[in-house]
Formats: sequence, C-alpha cells, structure tokens
Amino acid sequence: MNDAAPAPTPAPRRARLRAPELIGKGGWINTGGKDLKLADFRGRVLILDFWTFCCINCLHVLDELRELEEKHRDTVVIVGVHSPKFVHEAEHQAVVDAVERYQVHHPVLDDPELATWKQYAVRAWPTLVVIDPEGYIVAQHAGEGHAHAIARLVEELEAEHAAKGTLRRGDGPYVPPEPVAGGLRFPGKAVVLPGSGNFLVSDTTRHELVELEPDGESVVRRIGGGAFKEPQGLALLPDGRVVVADTVNHALCVLDPVSGAVERVAGTGKQWWQGSPTSGPALEVDLSSPWDVAWWQGRVWIAMAGVHQLWTYDPESGTVEVAAGTTQEGLVDGPAAEAWFAQPSGLAATEDRLWVADSENSALRYVERADSGSGAGSGPAYVVGTAVGTGLFDFGHRDGEAGQALLQHPLGVTALPDGSVAVSDTYNHALRRYDPASGEVTTLATDLREPSDAVLVGDDIVVVESARHRLTRLRLPEEAVRVDAVAHRTRREATEVAPGVLRLDVVFQAPAGQKLDTRYGPSTRLIVSSTPAELLVAGEGTGTDLSRDLTLDPSVPEGVLHVSAMAASCDDDPANEYPACHVHQQDWGVPVRLVPGATSRLPLVLAGLDG
Repeated sequence: MNDAAPAPTPAPRRARLRAPELIGKGGWINTGGKDLKLADFRGRVLILDFWTFCCINCLHVLDELRELEEKHRDTVVIVGVHSPKFVHEAEHQAVVDAVERYQVHHPVLDDPELATWKQYAVRAWPTLVVIDPEGYIVAQHAGEGHAHAIARLVEELEAEHAAKGTLRRGDGPYVPPEPVAGGLRFPGKAVVLPGSGNFLVSDTTRHELVELEPDGESVVRRIGGGAFKEPQGLALLPDGRVVVADTVNHALCVLDPVSGAVERVAGTGKQWWQGSPTSGPALEVDLSSPWDVAWWQGRVWIAMAGVHQLWTYDPESGTVEVAAGTTQEGLVDGPAAEAWFAQPSGLAATEDRLWVADSENSALRYVERADSGSGAGSGPAYVVGTAVGTGLFDFGHRDGEAGQALLQHPLGVTALPDGSVAVSDTYNHALRRYDPASGEVTTLATDLREPSDAVLVGDDIVVVESARHRLTRLRLPEEAVRVDAVAHRTRREATEVAPGVLRLDVVFQAPAGQKLDTRYGPSTRLIVSSTPAELLVAGEGTGTDLSRDLTLDPSVPEGVLHVSAMAASCDDDPANEYPACHVHQQDWGVPVRLVPGATSRLPLVLAGLDG
C-alpha cells in the first residue's frame, strides 16, 4: 500500500507563439516619459488592449478590465495599444486627451501607423492579447465579454510561473499624469435652462453636471456627488426637468433643476447583452451606453451607442423599448426595425424629424414617420434615412452636394431656426451645416477642438469644445467658410482573398473550465453580409455554425465583409444546476480585395488562438 499523495495533474499545455516587439511612432503615454520594450515586461502577465478612442466597444472593454487590473496589479500589466481608425485619432495630442478623458490607468503605446497592430495580425477593435511572463502569446480575444476568461487565465499563469520561478511581482510602469484644474474637463453636451438662461453642461470626465451662468464660464453649482458616471446627453422635458444620459452607468436619470434632486428612471446599472429584454419596465431593462437624449413625439429618444440602436423611454408608462436598429453596425436605411446604425451619439428633434449624428458611419441620419401611418403595434411606424454619409469606412471634410459630402465622426447635431441643422463634426474640429431644402453641406466654423454639441442662444450658437474644456459662443454666420476638400478611407489595409469560395472560420475556444451552453438550443450565432451587397454571391445571412463557405463575385474587385459572431459559454460543473454563463460577441468589418491565387480562408478570432 502506497500512502504517498497522488501527483498533481499537470496543467494542460497551451499553444504558445513568441510575442513581437511593441512599436509605435507616437511613443508612450502614462510612463513618465520612459520608452518601454517587450523585455521590460518579462516576468509579468502582459495584456495588450488594441483599442481606438472612437470605439464604444473599446470603452466597454476598458471598464471590463478595471477590476482585473486592480486585483492583480502586482503581477499583471495592461498596455493599451492605440490603433487609429480615423485620421484625427492618429494625432498624438488627441490620444493623450483620450487617455485622460476615459481615465486609462495603464501605459498606452501610440501606434498611429498600425505597426504593432499588423505585427500581431489584429483584425478588429477591440482585441485583447495575453502574453505570459516568458514573452509568449497564450490567448487572443476579440470584442467584449472576455474579462472573466482572462481573469481565470491570469490566475493559471500566476500559479504556473510562480512554480517555475518566472513570475516577477512588484509595481508596474504606470505613471499617472499631473491633475489639471479648471471649470470643465472634457464636457460632453449642454442645454439652456428655462428661466435663468443658465447652461447645464455634462462635465463628463469629472462625473458631474455643471450649471454655468449665461457667460458660459462662471460656475453656479456642481451636481452629482457620485450619482453619475461619465454623463453625456441632456434634454429638457416638458415639465422643466432634465433627462440625463448617464452613459457608463448604462442608465437614464432625471434632474430637478430647482431642488437639484436626481432620480434614476431607466436602466439597471448593468450593460445590455444579446438576449436581454429589449422592452419593458424601464428600471428592469438593461441599457448600453446611452450617449444622447431628445424629447420627440411624446417620448424621450435615446441614442444607444453601445448597441447601435435608438430606444425610447415613455415617462407616463415608465417603459423603454427599441425604436430603431438591429444591433448590427453599419449604414442601412429603411423601416426602423431593419435599419443599421454605427454608434449613434447625437440627437436633435424638429417637428417632423429626429436628426441623428451617427458617429462611426461619419453620417447625418434621420428618423421620420412612415407614410403608412401605423405599424403592426399600437404606435406609429418610423423609417430611417441618410442625409450625409456612406458608411463605416469613408470620411473626410468635403462640402457641397450632400451625396458626396463628407464628415468625420460627428458627435452632435443641432436644429436651426431656418429648418437646416448644424453638425458638430467632431474629428474635423468644425461646425457644419446641412440644408434639407437645397441638399447642400457647408462649413460654418473651423478651429473648434473636438466639438461634441451645440445649443442655440438667440442669434448665437454656443459650441461645446470638448478638448478645449469650454463653451465657445459664435455668431451664426450668414456665409459659409470655404474649406479645402479632404477625403479619407479607414486606415486598415484590405485583406487579399481569392475570388470564388472563401472559407470563413470564426475561432472560438471556450475558456478553461467552461463549455458552450447548449441547454436551450444552439449557443453560437454568425451573421454575414457585405458592402456592396453584390460582393457576396452566397453565404449571406444568419446561422448557428461559426464556420461558413462564402462565395465572392469575381467581378467585384473589393468591398467589406460584415461579420457578427456570438458565443455563450457556461461553467462546466455538472453539480451546479445554475452555472454562471457568459456571452462573447464581436462585429468585424473586414475590407477585402479579390486577388486570384490569394488565400481562400479568412480566420477571425473571437477567443483562443487560430490553430
């Protein structure tokens, strides 16, 4: 009889790939001026977060990682690799501003030329890459919902490398910036309060609302005290109260300007995920990063940036529901339930239209009543149209006829008295104007640092200059400013693929200790479409298999494949009747160029490593 304890089960062998060097022409931020190399992280678990500051999913991941970052701060270093989509995001100061604006508390590598992005074969924002203490890649995750899997992997790596003697504990290389004083810090939106004429401004980075005197500078009071988390949109209700888009709390609140009382009226404080309810009692339904609000057609309309939709909140019934959008990211017009948006971030109501600044599409969109009158339900039917913009990958600064005009990531829109609208063209640092009567786009003002909203005050327009931390008053010009036209496309290089049959493989490996959740049917979903639609001869649509054969038309030289994948995994514990479950999801927009003899397989990693 052998009384010796049984040998411990060895940890499963992981696929490992040597991590490439970290390269970024813009240099390092949050390191006290020190340049870092991959070797500086040896002995630590390194998590690379490939992000860009326009991307709402990237901002969600920043919040997902905060708990892990705090819990494992002596063994884990998170490095943000800023990889721009828009031209403005390649400006170093813009990245420095974004790091402060979104309270990024770890080193950030500014990679304006996407050098590290290419070295790591990244295809989507956000993407997380885990590197072990010996410098090998052990996991890659695209999209949101992976924090639990990474936390478990971190614990395994800590145990494994502590046993091997290759784990190094201690303080990381993060050096916080010096705090800056001032009345506002990266303000988001503003309204004019009736009666006093004071401005109410969402002071986003400081998690407060600030009331300013009509001069736009003198502070009357600050409102918040922990009630908000990065508030953005503001809208006046008919009774004089103000509804607030409490963005990072995934909620709507109502402020009584007289008493200063704040009440949450919609949202649970949790982020909405696929499969969650999309209508019901407002305080029982999750929301996802509401960015702006507007009172229109007897309801509060919500720019739900986090899921690329518009929702409504009815104060009388205390309910919320989806009003437009499918959660698919892109630009598709038509019936509201079938339309696609891409991070709607600004709203402005007129009598017959709700104008929408659709930021990731660099587009000005609108919602209006359908001619047919009523939909299938009790309420009216709506349709979605586009005034300016063509989709996710084309942007710039070009005036003229709206069909060829270009914007760059606009965050705000303001209705003007003559029936036209002013667009806060954020990444062009400009205030633009669209006139529905003439169909023309003009530029009203330039040299505005990241304008995010504007409000009318008499004959003036007051612009929220977010990156200058101030309100700027302008006289509404009678003549437009002349601007040299500039057009851009998204900076990512197209993937060369062969015409004909293309094998699409979405790679998903359930995290250790979990399995796909098949208790109630298929646990995966794959949606594929293309721009232009003619690119796909076959393979478009929705299915449950994460692999699919697509057929590409050889006569279409290039385009974009839109791929949306979702997988649900649960703890693999037979004794637990109600295991914890997690949703992993990501949308890809993959620019492709058809080249004979190129690859006939397109792998997209949702979680794991492509074998």
